Parts: sequence; structure tokens; C-alpha cells
Amino acid sequence: MKKINYYIGSILLMGMLVTGCYRDVILPDAKVDPDGPPQNVSFAADIAPMVNTKCALAGCHVSGAHKPYMTLGASYQEIVNGGFVNTLIPKQSILYQKINGEMQQYIPSATDRQKIYDWIRTGAQNN
Repeated sequence: MKKINYYIGSILLMGMLVTGCYRDVILPDAKVDPDGPPQNVSFAADIAPMVNTKCALAGCHVSGAHKPYMTLGASYQEIVNGGFVNTLIPKQSILYQKINGEMQQYIPSATDRQKIYDWIRTGAQNN
């Protein structure tokens, strides 16, 4: 009986040692050329879920709080009709300036910020 307990204990110890050796691999963001050709971006598939999870769920841009309201269903109207995008000069869009300035901590990925910029550059369509 002691041999069986010894073997079981040894196997458990080896299992803990093997599974305890875990290392996170953090890959840096790919280099993004902001003025390169714009990628095809869908508001419904790319932008709305991003702003809903990163802006509205933080409690800041929910109905009754800071404008624009970024909740699903209201975010497009709030952003476009609220004057937060400038499709003629996209870099002068309030949305673009905020996500690359004081609100960058909420959308830290350069790729995500580029999606928003490309969406503005391609006419800020509700697609």
C-alpha cells in the first residue's frame, strides 16, 4: 500500500511540476501605417462591438453618461450624428483624436485604432 501511495504521489508531483512551467508569450502589435490604403471595415462587425466592450462597459459612454453613447444600437447614430467624425478630414475627427490621445488607454491596440480611422476614412458607413 505504501508503494502505491508513493507512486501516486510521485506521479502527482511530476504532473504539478510539468504543468507549472507556463510562460506567457506577448506578441507586439504589428506596425500599422496610418496613411496606407484603408482596410475594409464594417461598423456592425468591427467598430460597434469594439466600442461597446471597451467604452460602454467601462461605464463611461452608457446612456445618461458621457456622450457619445456607445451602447449597441445607439452607437452609430451617436457617433456620426453627434459630430464625432469628420469624413472630409478624418484626422480632425473628435473620435480619432480622443482614441489616439486621452482615451488611448481604453483602446490600446494600434490595430483597433487603425480600424476606427479606416472606417472614418472610407465614409463612416453604417454597414
